[in-house]
Amino acid sequence: MTLVDGMRSHLDKAGSAADEDFGWRRMWSGSAAREGVWSNIRSAEVTLLQLVSDEEAAGRASEVMALVKDHLATDDPRRVRLARRLRSVISGEISSSDRDLMVRALDAAYNALDDELARVRSLRNILWAATFLVLLGAAGLAVYGWFFPESLSMCFTPKVNPGDASGIDVVCPTAEHPDQAVGTPASALAQPRDILTVEIAGLAGAALTVIASLRRIRGTDSPYMLPLASAVLKFPTGALSAFLGLLLIRGAFVPGLSDLDSRAQVLGWAAAFGAAQHLVTRLVDDRAQMTLAEVGRTTDAVIDPERAAVRESNLLGETTGASGPPTAFEDGAGPHEGPQERVREGAHRDEEAEGSRPRAGP
Repeated sequence: MTLVDGMRSHLDKAGSAADEDFGWRRMWSGSAAREGVWSNIRSAEVTLLQLVSDEEAAGRASEVMALVKDHLATDDPRRVRLARRLRSVISGEISSSDRDLMVRALDAAYNALDDELARVRSLRNILWAATFLVLLGAAGLAVYGWFFPESLSMCFTPKVNPGDASGIDVVCPTAEHPDQAVGTPASALAQPRDILTVEIAGLAGAALTVIASLRRIRGTDSPYMLPLASAVLKFPTGALSAFLGLLLIRGAFVPGLSDLDSRAQVLGWAAAFGAAQHLVTRLVDDRAQMTLAEVGRTTDAVIDPERAAVRESNLLGETTGASGPPTAFEDGAGPHEGPQERVREGAHRDEEAEGSRPRAGP
């Protein structure tokens, strides 16, 4: 198969992926199809770079270098070699090895971009799956509490009426029952709507945290709505945390909060526990923002020692021992990106040192 046939094959695959109808599976498979479209288009672009003339390849050198700097690590040998040869390539002195280097560097940059987008899609799918499971759990509790309210009672008995040993108060999320007979179990007065009411109050508390977290959400040009998935997760989590929080209070797990005196207190604590889910879900928000930030930006904090040991700049300095301005830089920047400033600063320091040196003679 020739290069032209390979390029046409990639374009045909991209067209097939773009035209495919996923129906109800679009939410899960549509994004993967978009990745397939762009991946095949990028592969065709890499193949095209092998076919164009030297003049056009030289004209695309800066564009290739920009993509390489966005997606390859600073110590990647392909990035360093391309930076070293960039000025010569742009000036028209391009050889077959230079073209091969550009092709390999561009292909590596596009592969790194595909990996970055795949990580975003994977995290998005995990968040939607977690949202569905938490929502299923909260809905299951509400349904169970509707048919068996006594087994998951959210009612409290705050006190016995002073001077009247025959009456007690029972406080539930949906109603208050004063002057009940002593010995009446609080669960006997539980209503089918109690757990649903508690979860609605928790959902309202979670909604406030979603609004507050909007100030930290930044827009993204990735094809996945990762911040939306992270925000939606807060709603069912808030409903579930409200139920669990009141269950802990009713079980006297929290000292001093075993007796809630009114229906308003019950709902207020439910809303507070619903908002408290932000203590956990904010970690998910941070992970989502970090994943989005890694798209199109290399992580310089993690440097492979083995790759760092073979940096092109160090190899050149050890093997040639030549003096003069550097031809390769550790950050992958080419000689056209500012070493002149460092040379001028060094010359300025030399002049200052020369001027301050004491002169011999009268």
